[in-house]
Amino acid sequence: MTTELLSYSIIPLLAALAIPFFGRRSFKLTEILSNVTLLAGLGNLMFIIFNPSNKLHNYETFSFDGFTILMLFTIYLVALSIVFFSTFFKVGDFNKNAFYPLIMISVSAMSSMVLSVDFFSLYIFMEALAVTSFALIACEEKKSGIEAAIKYLLLTFPASALILIGLAIMLFANGSLYFDISMQNASPAVFSALAFIVLGFAIKAGLFPFHFWTPDAYQGAPATVSAYLAGIVTKVSGMYAIIKICTLLKVMGPASFKISSPLMLIGVATLIFGSIAALAQKDFKRMLAFSSISQMGYIVAGAATLNPIGILGAILHLFNHATFKTSLFLNSAAIEKSAGTTNMKKLSGLEKNMPVTSWTSVIAIFSTAGLPPLSGFWSKLLIILALWVAAPKPYAILALIFSIVTLAYFMLLQKNVFFGKPKEELKEVKEASVYMLIPVIVMCLIIVVSGIFFPFVFEFFEKTL
Repeated sequence: MTTELLSYSIIPLLAALAIPFFGRRSFKLTEILSNVTLLAGLGNLMFIIFNPSNKLHNYETFSFDGFTILMLFTIYLVALSIVFFSTFFKVGDFNKNAFYPLIMISVSAMSSMVLSVDFFSLYIFMEALAVTSFALIACEEKKSGIEAAIKYLLLTFPASALILIGLAIMLFANGSLYFDISMQNASPAVFSALAFIVLGFAIKAGLFPFHFWTPDAYQGAPATVSAYLAGIVTKVSGMYAIIKICTLLKVMGPASFKISSPLMLIGVATLIFGSIAALAQKDFKRMLAFSSISQMGYIVAGAATLNPIGILGAILHLFNHATFKTSLFLNSAAIEKSAGTTNMKKLSGLEKNMPVTSWTSVIAIFSTAGLPPLSGFWSKLLIILALWVAAPKPYAILALIFSIVTLAYFMLLQKNVFFGKPKEELKEVKEASVYMLIPVIVMCLIIVVSGIFFPFVFEFFEKTL
């Protein structure tokens, strides 16, 4: 690991150990400690990124790449949003005594994954993340949550087995498990190992046809846990490793296309399947789950081009997806709390009573669909351009078409939930509290600002990747 950044793994772990002791005296202290820990980490990362001296020295002072720092920033941003929202989200039998320590442990595991320099460490911290995710899904102690947690554990178990097989083959063939760029002359055994590892992480990411666990886990988990899973957990547990492997494949010569070409096909199939499945959903959270699957397809397709523009587009879309999907899932949590359901057949006309929730959803939806000048437009544009240049032309055309389909099913959601005729039984529904709206508004501001100032974002990654 990068020694300079180890604190991002260690401090949340120490907070997780301290929270139960503080909780004995005052539960409020556990909430404060969780929020302060994540806010301090996020603030420090923002200082690193936006420090004028770094730009002045052309980012040569960085001892890490832009992808690493972006992932750490995304982990802390989403985790803080979820924890802050949960502090004011009072509903059901949600076991917050378990929730906050588990969030801290998962932040530590994800940060450790991002900072890992070898495949074995990546695998170990991925398993730690899987265990905490299982516990988070079941922390509401309801039948639906426990069922979703068991499905998550059982259906992602084959992923661990495949990754272990890949690690064993690589260790015997290469003598090392480090992310080694010298694998330019890699043997067929190394490519076989990478294929097993990629397949395992594809299951963890919920790519088609390995998506079976994703909708059930998202729908059955507590509302804030669903937002956490969709916002960052699946990105780090599966997608981060795939992008990392694609950056290695990029320097391994023409033989690398034996892995990247099938991976690209899986990505395109995933974006198509996710969009079509989302069209058929009647539940808000389930539609968002299939939409997440579709957006994972865009990220994989972009990374699998092995084109610098495609990989950059995949990295940026991973971050953008974290912002707009966290916003939408948190809004679904607010609706579930206020209206008592996420069934779109039972919802209508909520825009009048929940205007902020409605219009922040519009911003997130437009970014998901790739409308300019929002951040999602730029990352999708880079992915589609890379597909046009480095992949069969139909892939780029399909990516563009199903971006329009994304807009269609989300506008259908917006119409059914917010813009329809208000139902009599929903007239007493109230807007989410100001504190619950803050994380969503911040995410939407990031979506708008990073889209408008995209040239500066592009310049940062051009110099740090």
